[in-house]
Amino acid sequence: MSQTVAAEISALTAELESYNYQYYVLDEPTVTDAEYDRVFRRLQGLEEAHPELRLKTSPTQRVGGAPLDGFKQVKHEVRMLSLDNAFDAEEFSAFDQRLKKLLGDGAEIEYACEPKLDGVAVSLLYRNGVLERGATRGDGQVGEDITSNVRTIKSIPLQLLGTGYPELLEVRGEIYMPRAGFEAFNQQARERYEKEFVNPRNAAAGSLRQLDPTVTAKRPLQMCCYSVGLVEGGELPARHSDILEQLHCWGLRINSESQVVQGSEACITYFDQMAARRDQLPMDIDGIVFKVNSIAAQEAIGFVSRAPRWAIAHKFPAQEEMTTVEAIEFQVGRTGAVTPVARLKPVFVGGVTVSNTTLHNMDEVARLDIRVGDTVLVRRAGDVIPQIVSVVVERRPAGSVCVEMLESCPECDSPIERIEGEAVARCTGGLFCSAQQKEAIKHFASRKAFDIDGLGEKIIDQLVERKMIANVADLFALNDYQLASLERMGPKSALNLVGALQRAKQTTLPKFIYSLGIREVGETTALEFAKKFGSLEALIAADIEQLTETDSVGEVVAGYLYRFMRAEHNIEVIEALVEAGINWPDIEVKEADEQPLIGLTYVVTGTLESLSRNDAKARLQELGAKVAGSVSKKTHCVVAGPGAGSKLTKAEELGVDVIDENGLLALLAQYE
Repeated sequence: MSQTVAAEISALTAELESYNYQYYVLDEPTVTDAEYDRVFRRLQGLEEAHPELRLKTSPTQRVGGAPLDGFKQVKHEVRMLSLDNAFDAEEFSAFDQRLKKLLGDGAEIEYACEPKLDGVAVSLLYRNGVLERGATRGDGQVGEDITSNVRTIKSIPLQLLGTGYPELLEVRGEIYMPRAGFEAFNQQARERYEKEFVNPRNAAAGSLRQLDPTVTAKRPLQMCCYSVGLVEGGELPARHSDILEQLHCWGLRINSESQVVQGSEACITYFDQMAARRDQLPMDIDGIVFKVNSIAAQEAIGFVSRAPRWAIAHKFPAQEEMTTVEAIEFQVGRTGAVTPVARLKPVFVGGVTVSNTTLHNMDEVARLDIRVGDTVLVRRAGDVIPQIVSVVVERRPAGSVCVEMLESCPECDSPIERIEGEAVARCTGGLFCSAQQKEAIKHFASRKAFDIDGLGEKIIDQLVERKMIANVADLFALNDYQLASLERMGPKSALNLVGALQRAKQTTLPKFIYSLGIREVGETTALEFAKKFGSLEALIAADIEQLTETDSVGEVVAGYLYRFMRAEHNIEVIEALVEAGINWPDIEVKEADEQPLIGLTYVVTGTLESLSRNDAKARLQELGAKVAGSVSKKTHCVVAGPGAGSKLTKAEELGVDVIDENGLLALLAQYE
């Protein structure tokens, strides 16, 4: 038994030493804090049960890892200790009870509560108020001299303010990179095609490890004080919170979120409040540090080998965890976007179990170089959708292969295309693709398309889910008996919907083109196509060059329409619609001289008595005008009826011509 335990202790010690080297020395961690904590606690438990088997090199007996040879070493006169952790309220309560027992009076303890910043622990030594040295924590006894780098951080005073500070004052705190600075730095790195940092902690560590201080000076670093170490030739207040306030008076930054509370229940309340606000803070925090506020009580309670007994870090649920990619699949969205999705070995992160996460597009797949079998770092903060931050390439299995985009849609087998310059690949199935059915039908029935009264989202959902329709043409074969079988659809409502479907069969060519849901073909573009070609047959037969001759249509939109009309299944749906009785009058193709208002923009607002605003819009468009929804300097004229509001005011401010309904009727009579 003892040999087995000794072997496990030896293995865990070696594993943690490796993690420490990667984290503290190389600044390239290969495990999350949560995974490290689990291994550490396992080793700690074994050593407590079998103290005779504890190794002298055990990481439970020291803090962190050794400094690199490339930096001058600094010995800490007062050791920079780590903190023990609590992972739930019960563990914190046990900590509180231990302290009460040690203090002996049973009274509620006054605690200083501070957010635990996720950065790099440092020591600043001031001699007679002047910054003399900056150092990393290192292994707690020996750190690295980073004086030249910390002098570049603007939140660190080179000379303390005021008077009364000790001759020698060692200030300890955390150097970190705020979220806004981290995002801005990574954005600049992307623009320069340089390596990005994975998270703000790595960014802060990497910035401090620069041998060239001018590089550090360009990084958006800040420093926040949380304690003192060596103090000579002077005295400090008797409470920890008062010491921090004194440091603040001397020009050092402290955490404005810190509080002093009485008793363990108040500590838990503070913890819960900060956990709820965690994602709104300007910097990353991974827990709350609770310290006995009385310095005399701290001294009475004392230390263990690696940590003070009078303080503890109550950790938040991990926001980053490692897991394995079990598969990479492709999903087709309601607009035809084909998205790669990673199926993960379930992992608890950010308060939820995550088993899959989107990879967005193939550019992201290539950036991550993610493959099936990879070990990945998953992050979930607050309500943000879980995302894969990075791949641990060192753990990649042999024989892994790169992920490639499918050639055909997994739902309808139509070709998948990716337009040059676009990140998203799309299924070309259009009206035929089952993954796009609901959205296509909702668009088809919308007010600006077929305007089918009574055909709402919930009805469409039921029709598709019950497989009563497969495409928009099937709508017109429905009878009242079928519709009455739907939830919340009685016989009368069913008859009304059948009537609405019959009335909708009479439409216009622009509305029909718009109803097809062709990418980037909105209401105005559909009208331009109808005016240009006059009939659906001519539009279908047009090539890209002819399509680009349409007003306001470029090669991209022309390409979308051309490919849509070349997909056999889309033509089949169009033919089925015509066979179902959908009809419209062809539009007389007019030359430019037959459109006297061409190039002019009108806006119609307010109430019209002799015609609706839609009718006014259509008649103006027949004369070549563009009808916009807002007033600008490019607006030629505003038609204002009673009740015209902000648009009329805007027109008057810009000096745009305004006419009333009579003026509109006179204009139409002049040219029609």
